[in-house]
Amino acid sequence: MQKKILIVLSALFLMLLGACSSSNSSTTGSQTEGESTSGAEAEETSGKQEVVFWHAMSGELETVLNDIAADFNESQDNIEVKPIFQGTYEEALTKFNTVAGTEDAPTIMQVFEVGTKYMIDSGHIQPVQKFIDEDNYDTSQWEKNISNYYTVDGEQYSMPFNSSTPVLIYNKDAFEAAGLDPEKAPMTYSELKDAAKKLTKAEGGETSQYGFSILNYGWFFEELLAEQGGHYVDNENGRAGNATKATFNDDLGLNVFQLISDMHKEGTYYNVGQNWDDMRAAFQSGKMAMYLDSSAGVKAIVDNADFEVGVSYLPIPDDSERNGVIIGGASVWMSSGIAEEKQKAAWEFMKYLTTPEVQAEWHVKTGYFAINPAAYDQDLVTQEWAKYPQLKVTVDQLRDTKTNTATQGALISVFPESRQKVVTAMESLYQGMDPKEALDQAAEETNRALEVANIKQGN
Repeated sequence: MQKKILIVLSALFLMLLGACSSSNSSTTGSQTEGESTSGAEAEETSGKQEVVFWHAMSGELETVLNDIAADFNESQDNIEVKPIFQGTYEEALTKFNTVAGTEDAPTIMQVFEVGTKYMIDSGHIQPVQKFIDEDNYDTSQWEKNISNYYTVDGEQYSMPFNSSTPVLIYNKDAFEAAGLDPEKAPMTYSELKDAAKKLTKAEGGETSQYGFSILNYGWFFEELLAEQGGHYVDNENGRAGNATKATFNDDLGLNVFQLISDMHKEGTYYNVGQNWDDMRAAFQSGKMAMYLDSSAGVKAIVDNADFEVGVSYLPIPDDSERNGVIIGGASVWMSSGIAEEKQKAAWEFMKYLTTPEVQAEWHVKTGYFAINPAAYDQDLVTQEWAKYPQLKVTVDQLRDTKTNTATQGALISVFPESRQKVVTAMESLYQGMDPKEALDQAAEETNRALEVANIKQGN
Protein backbone atom coordinates (compact mmCIF):
# COMPACT_ATOMS: atom_id res chain seq x y z
CA MET A 1 0.00 0.00 0.00
CA GLN A 2 2.78 2.38 0.96
CA LYS A 3 4.50 1.49 -2.29
CA LYS A 4 1.38 2.50 -4.27
CA ILE A 5 1.11 5.77 -2.38
CA LEU A 6 4.76 6.53 -3.16
CA ILE A 7 4.17 5.84 -6.85
CA VAL A 8 1.14 8.15 -6.92
CA LEU A 9 3.03 10.89 -5.06
CA SER A 10 5.98 10.55 -7.45
CA ALA A 11 3.64 10.84 -10.41
CA LEU A 12 1.99 13.93 -8.90
CA PHE A 13 5.44 15.43 -8.26
CA LEU A 14 6.50 14.83 -11.85
CA MET A 15 3.27 16.37 -13.15
CA LEU A 16 3.79 19.40 -10.93
CA LEU A 17 7.39 19.70 -12.08
CA GLY A 18 6.26 19.47 -15.68
CA ALA A 19 3.64 22.12 -15.09
CA CYS A 20 6.25 24.43 -13.56
CA SER A 21 8.57 23.78 -16.46
CA SER A 22 5.75 24.43 -18.91
CA SER A 23 4.87 27.61 -17.08
CA ASN A 24 8.49 28.78 -17.19
CA SER A 25 8.68 27.96 -20.89
CA SER A 26 5.47 29.84 -21.50
CA THR A 27 6.78 32.82 -19.58
CA THR A 28 10.06 32.73 -21.47
CA GLY A 29 8.17 32.41 -24.73
CA SER A 30 6.04 35.40 -23.89
CA GLN A 31 9.12 37.45 -23.10
CA THR A 32 10.75 36.43 -26.37
CA GLU A 33 7.60 37.27 -28.28
CA GLY A 34 7.35 40.52 -26.39
CA GLU A 35 10.83 41.49 -27.49
CA SER A 36 9.59 41.85 -31.05
CA THR A 37 7.07 44.43 -29.86
CA SER A 38 9.26 45.94 -27.17
CA GLY A 39 10.25 48.69 -29.61
CA ALA A 40 6.63 49.81 -29.82
CA GLU A 41 6.26 49.48 -26.03
CA ALA A 42 9.45 51.46 -25.44
CA GLU A 43 8.26 54.04 -27.94
CA GLU A 44 4.98 54.36 -26.09
CA THR A 45 6.76 54.65 -22.74
CA SER A 46 9.42 57.12 -23.88
CA GLY A 47 7.07 59.14 -26.04
CA LYS A 48 9.57 58.98 -28.92
CA GLN A 49 8.62 58.17 -32.49
CA GLU A 50 10.81 55.39 -33.86
CA VAL A 51 12.06 55.79 -37.43
CA VAL A 52 13.42 52.54 -38.84
CA PHE A 53 15.86 53.35 -41.64
CA TRP A 54 16.82 50.49 -43.99
CA HIS A 55 19.97 51.20 -45.96
CA ALA A 56 22.71 49.62 -48.08
CA MET A 57 25.72 51.53 -46.77
CA SER A 58 28.46 49.14 -45.65
CA GLY A 59 31.96 49.53 -44.17
CA GLU A 60 33.07 53.10 -43.48
CA LEU A 61 29.93 54.48 -45.12
CA GLU A 62 27.78 52.70 -42.53
CA THR A 63 29.89 54.15 -39.73
CA VAL A 64 29.39 57.69 -41.05
CA LEU A 65 25.66 57.13 -41.46
CA ASN A 66 25.31 55.70 -37.95
CA ASP A 67 27.18 58.69 -36.53
CA ILE A 68 24.85 61.13 -38.31
CA ALA A 69 21.78 59.27 -37.02
CA ALA A 70 23.22 59.27 -33.49
CA ASP A 71 23.84 63.03 -33.69
CA PHE A 72 20.24 63.57 -34.81
CA ASN A 73 18.91 61.42 -31.97
CA GLU A 74 20.88 63.46 -29.46
CA SER A 75 19.77 66.76 -30.96
CA GLN A 76 16.13 66.33 -29.87
CA ASP A 77 13.94 64.28 -27.52
CA ASN A 78 11.02 63.24 -29.73
CA ILE A 79 12.44 60.94 -32.42
CA GLU A 80 14.69 57.90 -32.43
CA VAL A 81 16.20 56.92 -35.80
CA LYS A 82 17.40 53.33 -36.09
CA PRO A 83 19.59 52.68 -39.16
CA ILE A 84 19.61 48.99 -40.17
CA PHE A 85 21.94 47.61 -42.84
CA GLN A 86 20.11 45.38 -45.33
CA GLY A 87 22.89 44.30 -47.71
CA THR A 88 23.43 45.52 -51.26
CA TYR A 89 20.93 47.76 -53.04
CA GLU A 90 19.49 44.70 -54.78
CA GLU A 91 19.25 42.69 -51.54
CA ALA A 92 17.68 45.58 -49.65
CA LEU A 93 15.05 46.07 -52.35
CA THR A 94 14.23 42.35 -52.34
CA LYS A 95 13.72 42.47 -48.57
CA PHE A 96 11.55 45.57 -48.91
CA ASN A 97 9.34 43.74 -51.41
CA THR A 98 8.55 41.07 -48.82
CA VAL A 99 7.32 43.54 -46.18
CA ALA A 100 6.07 46.52 -48.21
CA GLY A 101 2.56 47.47 -47.17
CA THR A 102 2.76 45.62 -43.84
CA GLU A 103 3.52 46.73 -40.29
CA ASP A 104 7.02 45.29 -40.72
CA ALA A 105 7.90 47.77 -43.45
CA PRO A 106 10.67 50.25 -42.58
CA THR A 107 9.69 53.87 -42.06
CA ILE A 108 12.22 54.99 -44.66
CA MET A 109 14.21 53.04 -47.20
CA GLN A 110 17.34 53.79 -49.25
CA VAL A 111 16.94 52.72 -52.90
CA PHE A 112 19.42 53.05 -55.77
CA GLU A 113 18.56 55.42 -58.59
CA VAL A 114 17.53 52.76 -61.10
CA GLY A 115 14.91 51.52 -58.66
CA THR A 116 13.03 54.82 -58.89
CA LYS A 117 10.37 53.73 -61.39
CA TYR A 118 9.89 50.45 -59.55
CA MET A 119 9.28 52.25 -56.25
CA ILE A 120 6.80 54.68 -57.83
CA ASP A 121 4.84 51.80 -59.37
CA SER A 122 4.95 49.70 -56.19
CA GLY A 123 2.10 51.57 -54.53
CA HIS A 124 3.85 51.28 -51.17
CA ILE A 125 5.55 54.65 -50.91
CA GLN A 126 4.50 58.08 -49.74
CA PRO A 127 5.93 60.82 -52.00
CA VAL A 128 7.77 63.36 -49.86
CA GLN A 129 6.07 66.10 -51.87
CA LYS A 130 3.19 65.85 -49.37
CA PHE A 131 5.41 67.01 -46.52
CA ILE A 132 7.24 69.53 -48.68
CA ASP A 133 3.87 71.17 -49.38
CA GLU A 134 2.59 70.94 -45.81
CA ASP A 135 5.83 72.35 -44.43
CA ASN A 136 6.30 74.97 -47.17
CA TYR A 137 9.79 73.50 -47.40
CA ASP A 138 12.08 75.21 -49.89
CA THR A 139 13.53 72.50 -52.13
CA SER A 140 15.42 75.12 -54.14
CA GLN A 141 18.14 74.74 -51.52
CA TRP A 142 18.75 71.23 -52.95
CA GLU A 143 21.08 70.72 -55.91
CA LYS A 144 18.68 70.82 -58.86
CA ASN A 145 20.72 68.42 -61.01
CA ILE A 146 20.39 65.86 -58.20
CA SER A 147 16.77 66.31 -57.10
CA ASN A 148 15.59 66.36 -60.74
CA TYR A 149 16.21 62.64 -61.06
CA TYR A 150 13.68 61.87 -58.32
CA THR A 151 11.10 64.36 -59.59
CA VAL A 152 8.36 63.15 -61.94
CA ASP A 153 5.67 65.46 -63.35
CA GLY A 154 6.67 68.12 -60.85
CA GLU A 155 6.32 65.81 -57.84
CA GLN A 156 9.26 65.01 -55.57
CA TYR A 157 8.98 61.30 -54.81
CA SER A 158 12.04 60.75 -52.64
CA MET A 159 14.80 62.72 -50.98
CA PRO A 160 18.20 62.58 -52.71
CA PHE A 161 20.84 61.19 -50.41
CA ASN A 162 24.10 59.59 -51.54
CA SER A 163 24.71 60.96 -55.02
CA SER A 164 27.61 60.55 -57.44
CA THR A 165 28.50 60.84 -61.12
CA PRO A 166 31.25 59.32 -63.25
CA VAL A 167 34.47 61.19 -64.01
CA LEU A 168 37.62 60.56 -66.00
CA ILE A 169 40.54 59.69 -63.73
CA TYR A 170 44.10 59.71 -65.06
CA ASN A 171 47.71 59.25 -64.03
CA LYS A 172 49.44 62.63 -64.31
CA ASP A 173 52.89 61.07 -63.97
CA ALA A 174 52.16 58.74 -66.89
CA PHE A 175 50.98 61.75 -68.92
CA GLU A 176 54.30 63.52 -68.37
CA ALA A 177 56.27 60.40 -69.25
CA ALA A 178 54.30 60.10 -72.50
CA GLY A 179 54.88 63.75 -73.42
CA LEU A 180 51.29 64.77 -72.65
CA ASP A 181 50.23 67.84 -70.69
CA PRO A 182 49.17 66.52 -67.25
CA GLU A 183 46.91 69.54 -66.78
CA LYS A 184 44.96 68.87 -69.98
CA ALA A 185 42.89 65.70 -69.89
CA PRO A 186 41.28 64.52 -73.15
CA MET A 187 37.86 66.06 -73.58
CA THR A 188 36.80 64.41 -76.88
CA TYR A 189 36.86 60.87 -78.21
CA SER A 190 39.62 61.66 -80.70
CA GLU A 191 41.75 63.25 -77.96
CA LEU A 192 41.08 60.21 -75.77
CA LYS A 193 42.15 57.78 -78.49
CA ASP A 194 45.29 59.78 -79.29
CA ALA A 195 46.29 60.02 -75.64
CA ALA A 196 45.62 56.31 -75.09
CA LYS A 197 47.98 55.41 -77.94
CA LYS A 198 50.78 57.46 -76.41
CA LEU A 199 50.11 56.06 -72.94
CA THR A 200 50.04 52.40 -74.01
CA LYS A 201 53.39 50.69 -73.40
CA ALA A 202 54.63 47.23 -74.34
CA GLU A 203 57.46 45.32 -72.72
CA GLY A 204 58.70 41.89 -73.74
CA GLY A 205 55.91 41.49 -76.24
CA GLU A 206 53.21 42.18 -73.62
CA THR A 207 51.33 45.36 -72.81
CA SER A 208 52.55 46.69 -69.49
CA GLN A 209 50.35 49.79 -69.50
CA TYR A 210 47.08 50.33 -71.33
CA GLY A 211 45.81 53.77 -72.21
CA PHE A 212 42.19 53.54 -71.12
CA SER A 213 39.47 51.38 -69.59
CA ILE A 214 35.79 51.37 -68.66
CA LEU A 215 34.34 48.97 -66.12
CA ASN A 216 31.87 46.56 -67.72
CA TYR A 217 28.94 48.23 -66.01
CA GLY A 218 25.86 49.67 -67.70
CA TRP A 219 25.95 52.89 -65.68
CA PHE A 220 28.96 54.17 -67.60
CA PHE A 221 27.27 53.52 -70.95
CA GLU A 222 24.17 55.40 -69.76
CA GLU A 223 26.31 58.35 -68.73
CA LEU A 224 28.27 58.54 -71.97
CA LEU A 225 24.94 58.39 -73.84
CA ALA A 226 23.37 61.18 -71.77
CA GLU A 227 26.49 63.33 -72.13
CA GLN A 228 25.63 63.51 -75.83
CA GLY A 229 21.98 64.31 -75.07
CA GLY A 230 20.85 60.75 -75.85
CA HIS A 231 17.83 58.98 -74.40
CA TYR A 232 17.92 55.43 -73.07
CA VAL A 233 14.24 54.74 -73.84
CA ASP A 234 11.34 56.39 -75.68
CA ASN A 235 8.67 58.75 -74.33
CA GLU A 236 11.28 61.31 -73.29
CA ASN A 237 13.28 58.75 -71.35
CA GLY A 238 10.11 57.37 -69.78
CA ARG A 239 9.26 60.73 -68.20
CA ALA A 240 6.44 61.69 -70.57
CA GLY A 241 4.77 58.30 -70.19
CA ASN A 242 5.70 54.66 -69.68
CA ALA A 243 8.63 53.65 -71.85
CA THR A 244 7.76 51.04 -74.48
CA LYS A 245 11.09 50.50 -76.21
CA ALA A 246 14.81 51.12 -75.90
CA THR A 247 16.35 53.92 -77.95
CA PHE A 248 19.94 53.57 -76.73
CA ASN A 249 20.87 51.67 -79.90
CA ASP A 250 20.74 54.86 -81.99
CA ASP A 251 23.73 56.69 -83.45
CA LEU A 252 24.60 58.23 -80.08
CA GLY A 253 24.71 54.88 -78.34
CA LEU A 254 26.69 53.48 -81.24
CA ASN A 255 29.29 56.23 -80.72
CA VAL A 256 30.07 54.72 -77.31
CA PHE A 257 30.22 51.11 -78.47
CA GLN A 258 32.30 52.06 -81.52
CA LEU A 259 34.78 53.87 -79.26
CA ILE A 260 35.23 50.80 -77.07
CA SER A 261 35.48 48.48 -80.07
CA ASP A 262 38.01 50.66 -81.90
CA MET A 263 40.26 51.14 -78.89
CA HIS A 264 40.17 47.46 -78.01
CA LYS A 265 41.21 46.54 -81.55
CA GLU A 266 44.00 49.13 -81.38
CA GLY A 267 45.31 47.49 -78.23
CA THR A 268 44.95 50.63 -76.11
CA TYR A 269 41.86 49.51 -74.18
CA TYR A 270 42.04 47.23 -71.15
CA ASN A 271 39.19 44.83 -70.39
CA VAL A 272 39.07 45.24 -66.62
CA GLY A 273 35.96 43.09 -66.04
CA GLN A 274 33.05 43.91 -63.73
CA ASN A 275 34.72 44.26 -60.33
CA TRP A 276 35.21 47.80 -59.01
CA ASP A 277 38.10 46.82 -56.75
CA ASP A 278 39.92 45.12 -59.63
CA MET A 279 39.48 48.24 -61.75
CA ARG A 280 40.92 50.54 -59.11
CA ALA A 281 43.77 48.16 -58.33
CA ALA A 282 44.70 48.06 -62.04
CA PHE A 283 44.92 51.85 -62.11
CA GLN A 284 46.92 52.08 -58.91
CA SER A 285 49.38 49.43 -60.13
CA GLY A 286 49.95 51.28 -63.41
CA LYS A 287 48.21 48.71 -65.58
CA MET A 288 46.16 51.50 -67.15
CA ALA A 289 46.65 55.24 -67.26
CA MET A 290 43.06 56.48 -67.68
CA TYR A 291 39.66 55.11 -66.73
CA LEU A 292 36.14 56.10 -65.68
CA ASP A 293 35.17 55.92 -62.02
CA SER A 294 32.53 57.23 -59.64
CA SER A 295 33.09 60.67 -58.16
CA ALA A 296 32.56 59.04 -54.76
CA GLY A 297 35.73 57.02 -55.25
CA VAL A 298 38.03 59.95 -56.06
CA LYS A 299 39.35 60.64 -52.56
CA ALA A 300 40.30 57.00 -51.92
CA ILE A 301 42.05 56.79 -55.29
CA VAL A 302 44.11 59.90 -54.52
CA ASP A 303 45.01 58.57 -51.07
CA ASN A 304 46.08 55.14 -52.33
CA ALA A 305 48.02 56.10 -55.46
CA ASP A 306 51.79 56.65 -55.35
CA PHE A 307 51.55 59.08 -58.26
CA GLU A 308 49.66 62.30 -58.91
CA VAL A 309 46.02 61.73 -59.85
CA GLY A 310 44.08 63.93 -62.23
CA VAL A 311 40.29 64.18 -62.52
CA SER A 312 38.35 65.55 -65.47
CA TYR A 313 34.96 65.62 -67.18
CA LEU A 314 33.67 62.73 -69.29
CA PRO A 315 34.90 62.89 -72.89
CA ILE A 316 32.37 63.37 -75.71
CA PRO A 317 32.37 62.66 -79.48
CA ASP A 318 34.09 65.39 -81.46
CA ASP A 319 30.91 66.67 -83.10
CA SER A 320 28.75 66.51 -79.96
CA GLU A 321 27.52 69.24 -77.66
CA ARG A 322 28.24 68.60 -73.99
CA ASN A 323 25.04 68.00 -71.99
CA GLY A 324 26.33 66.73 -68.68
CA VAL A 325 25.88 63.75 -66.42
CA ILE A 326 23.05 61.78 -64.82
CA ILE A 327 23.07 61.53 -61.07
CA GLY A 328 23.88 58.11 -59.65
CA GLY A 329 23.74 56.70 -56.15
CA ALA A 330 20.52 56.47 -54.16
CA SER A 331 17.70 58.35 -52.45
CA VAL A 332 15.55 57.89 -49.35
CA TRP A 333 11.92 56.81 -49.74
CA MET A 334 9.08 56.96 -47.21
CA SER A 335 6.76 54.00 -46.72
CA SER A 336 3.01 54.42 -47.07
CA GLY A 337 0.50 52.65 -44.85
CA ILE A 338 2.26 53.65 -41.64
CA ALA A 339 1.16 56.12 -38.99
CA GLU A 340 1.39 59.72 -40.12
CA GLU A 341 3.20 60.55 -36.87
CA LYS A 342 6.00 58.23 -37.97
CA GLN A 343 6.03 59.77 -41.43
CA LYS A 344 6.32 63.24 -39.93
CA ALA A 345 9.15 62.04 -37.72
CA ALA A 346 10.89 60.60 -40.76
CA TRP A 347 10.46 63.90 -42.57
CA GLU A 348 12.15 65.72 -39.69
CA PHE A 349 15.13 63.39 -40.06
CA MET A 350 15.18 63.90 -43.84
CA LYS A 351 15.34 67.65 -43.36
CA TYR A 352 18.17 67.19 -40.89
CA LEU A 353 20.09 65.09 -43.40
CA THR A 354 19.98 67.88 -45.96
CA THR A 355 21.27 70.69 -43.72
CA PRO A 356 24.57 72.27 -44.86
CA GLU A 357 26.43 71.09 -41.76
CA VAL A 358 25.39 67.45 -42.12
CA GLN A 359 25.93 67.46 -45.88
CA ALA A 360 29.40 68.95 -45.42
CA GLU A 361 30.29 66.07 -43.11
CA TRP A 362 28.75 63.53 -45.51
CA HIS A 363 30.63 64.95 -48.53
CA VAL A 364 33.99 65.10 -46.80
CA LYS A 365 33.80 61.68 -45.17
CA THR A 366 32.26 59.73 -48.07
CA GLY A 367 33.07 61.57 -51.29
CA TYR A 368 29.39 61.77 -52.27
CA PHE A 369 27.98 65.09 -53.42
CA ALA A 370 26.31 67.48 -51.03
CA ILE A 371 22.56 67.55 -51.69
CA ASN A 372 22.58 71.07 -50.30
CA PRO A 373 25.26 73.09 -52.19
CA ALA A 374 25.52 75.48 -49.23
CA ALA A 375 27.59 72.71 -47.66
CA TYR A 376 30.45 73.56 -50.02
CA ASP A 377 30.83 76.92 -48.23
CA GLN A 378 31.41 75.23 -44.88
CA ASP A 379 34.97 75.46 -43.52
CA LEU A 380 35.11 71.67 -43.33
CA VAL A 381 34.67 71.42 -47.11
CA THR A 382 36.89 74.32 -48.16
CA GLN A 383 39.71 72.83 -46.10
CA GLU A 384 39.17 69.43 -47.68
CA TRP A 385 39.11 70.86 -51.19
CA ALA A 386 42.43 72.57 -50.50
CA LYS A 387 43.89 69.10 -49.88
CA TYR A 388 41.87 67.39 -52.63
CA PRO A 389 41.26 69.83 -55.51
CA GLN A 390 40.08 66.81 -57.53
CA LEU A 391 36.83 66.84 -55.53
CA LYS A 392 35.91 70.28 -56.82
CA VAL A 393 36.20 69.02 -60.42
CA THR A 394 33.47 66.46 -59.75
CA VAL A 395 31.19 69.18 -58.38
CA ASP A 396 31.95 71.51 -61.30
CA GLN A 397 30.96 68.83 -63.81
CA LEU A 398 27.63 68.37 -62.03
CA ARG A 399 27.00 72.11 -61.89
CA ASP A 400 27.76 72.46 -65.60
CA THR A 401 25.17 69.83 -66.45
CA LYS A 402 22.20 71.02 -68.51
CA THR A 403 18.72 70.28 -67.26
CA ASN A 404 16.93 68.07 -69.78
CA THR A 405 15.35 64.62 -70.01
CA ALA A 406 18.65 63.10 -71.10
CA THR A 407 20.56 64.17 -67.99
CA GLN A 408 17.49 63.71 -65.80
CA GLY A 409 17.86 59.97 -66.37
CA ALA A 410 15.58 57.24 -67.69
CA LEU A 411 12.62 55.85 -65.76
CA ILE A 412 12.00 52.14 -66.34
CA SER A 413 11.06 49.46 -63.83
CA VAL A 414 13.35 46.87 -65.48
CA PHE A 415 16.51 48.97 -65.32
CA PRO A 416 18.69 46.46 -63.42
CA GLU A 417 17.83 43.77 -65.97
CA SER A 418 18.44 46.11 -68.91
CA ARG A 419 21.80 47.15 -67.47
CA GLN A 420 22.92 43.54 -67.47
CA LYS A 421 21.94 43.20 -71.14
CA VAL A 422 24.15 46.20 -71.93
CA VAL A 423 27.02 44.65 -69.96
CA THR A 424 26.73 41.45 -71.97
CA ALA A 425 26.78 43.52 -75.14
CA MET A 426 29.88 45.42 -73.97
CA GLU A 427 31.70 42.17 -73.27
CA SER A 428 30.80 40.80 -76.69
CA LEU A 429 32.82 43.64 -78.23
CA TYR A 430 35.99 42.07 -76.85
CA GLN A 431 35.15 38.93 -78.80
CA GLY A 432 34.97 40.95 -82.00
CA MET A 433 31.19 41.33 -82.29
CA ASP A 434 29.97 44.19 -84.47
CA PRO A 435 29.10 47.18 -82.23
CA LYS A 436 25.75 47.82 -83.93
CA GLU A 437 24.76 44.17 -83.71
CA ALA A 438 25.72 43.98 -80.04
CA LEU A 439 23.80 47.14 -79.20
CA ASP A 440 20.71 46.06 -81.15
CA GLN A 441 20.66 42.77 -79.29
CA ALA A 442 20.73 44.52 -75.90
CA ALA A 443 17.93 46.82 -77.06
CA GLU A 444 15.75 43.91 -78.25
CA GLU A 445 16.16 42.13 -74.91
CA THR A 446 15.31 45.34 -73.07
CA ASN A 447 12.20 45.73 -75.23
CA ARG A 448 10.99 42.26 -74.27
CA ALA A 449 11.51 43.05 -70.58
CA LEU A 450 9.64 46.34 -70.97
CA GLU A 451 6.75 44.62 -72.70
CA VAL A 452 6.36 42.10 -69.88
CA ALA A 453 6.62 44.85 -67.23
CA ASN A 454 4.02 47.01 -68.95
CA ILE A 455 1.61 44.09 -69.23
CA LYS A 456 1.96 43.43 -65.51
CA GLN A 457 1.30 47.08 -64.79
CA GLY A 458 -1.73 47.01 -67.07
CA ASN A 459 -0.25 49.55 -69.46
